[in-house]
Amino acid sequence: MTRCKWCNLNNPKYIQYHDNEWCKPNFDDKYLYEMLILESFQAGLSWECILNKRESFEKAYNNFDINKICNYNNKKIEELLNNKNIIRNKLKINASINNSKIFKNIVNEYGTFYNYLKTFTKDKIIYEVNKTTNNLSDAISKDLQKRGMKFVGSTIIYSYLQAIGIIYSHDEGCYLYKSK
Repeated sequence: MTRCKWCNLNNPKYIQYHDNEWCKPNFDDKYLYEMLILESFQAGLSWECILNKRESFEKAYNNFDINKICNYNNKKIEELLNNKNIIRNKLKINASINNSKIFKNIVNEYGTFYNYLKTFTKDKIIYEVNKTTNNLSDAISKDLQKRGMKFVGSTIIYSYLQAIGIIYSHDEGCYLYKSK
């Protein structure tokens, strides 16, 4: 079976992610939140690195319980900084807490995070390959940054939109390729 060229065939987690999760629409707020946190940690790193640490992030971040994360204190931040199983970048850890509060505010404002995203997407799926940004990722990134989020540049948001299924980007040679 031919997969996207980026999929490391020696990594079962990556194959599982590629085949069963990536580009598949999942607009549940808990999933949207988890993926936004994980994607923000990806900045400057590979997705494979983050994916390999996903279970450790889930454990360290209280199963991505947004209410708990919004209330993380200095003691919890120190615990995260000392956790060798996750990315121990102080700026990203602080951003994850800040971004959680903003995510929660957006959910309170729009009812769901997907409702917020729909104001940009008009509830459409975009089919495109070989891109790392587009007008949609630019607009969402700009708005999230205006709201105070960090590590949500256009490239990270583009990856996020692929991960959650708003942008469908399987390579033309991949067995999952679709053009619409």
